[in-house]
Amino acid sequence: MRVLFVPVVAAALAGGVASAQTSTPTTTQPAATPRPRPPAAARETVTATLNGKKVAIDYGRPALNGRKVDELVAQLPADRVWRAGANEVTTLTTDTDLLIGGKKVPAGKYSVYIYAPATGDWALILNSDPGVPLKTIFPAAPPERADHLWPILDGYAKIAGKEVVRVPMKSVTPKEPMDRFLISMDPARGGASAIVLTWGDRGWTVDVKDAGKVAP
Repeated sequence: MRVLFVPVVAAALAGGVASAQTSTPTTTQPAATPRPRPPAAARETVTATLNGKKVAIDYGRPALNGRKVDELVAQLPADRVWRAGANEVTTLTTDTDLLIGGKKVPAGKYSVYIYAPATGDWALILNSDPGVPLKTIFPAAPPERADHLWPILDGYAKIAGKEVVRVPMKSVTPKEPMDRFLISMDPARGGASAIVLTWGDRGWTVDVKDAGKVAP
């Protein structure tokens, strides 16, 4: 995958779908050495428990592989919305109503996107659209992954009407650089936590609270 922010589905499935090619051997030229594929994006789930209720974020972890975050952000489409991970849709699932950055989010499951402007603060986006089955955007998907849900890759405007919240995040300096995109959640205290994003030497955070335990 050359660009993480504008992914090509076939490339994103490297290792899961073999490329079928035929070639004519020649005795005059040595066979070209195949370029190594970048490592597949790892999948991870992070959780926090707020007053006994679970909040979980499931996402893929793309790698910079020597590039800079700003270099990739510069390739975003005009709406400046990124898929917040790699491969299958990034999701946030909560068993309780939340306040994220002070904005109410009902209990449920949401797809996660990031608004990453050229300048200024990034924002966390939660959307009620679940994503689309991989087979609808990549008919050659292997059967075991054909029904897995993927984010909207051809224009966030298609689901903008289903957006639940868009919350500005605070820029922070990470404790250590991360080649692979990382989402973490701070240990919960008194029904409150924080979502923290880290990539390269950049970081962003937004507070998360159990809305049922917060005074209006």
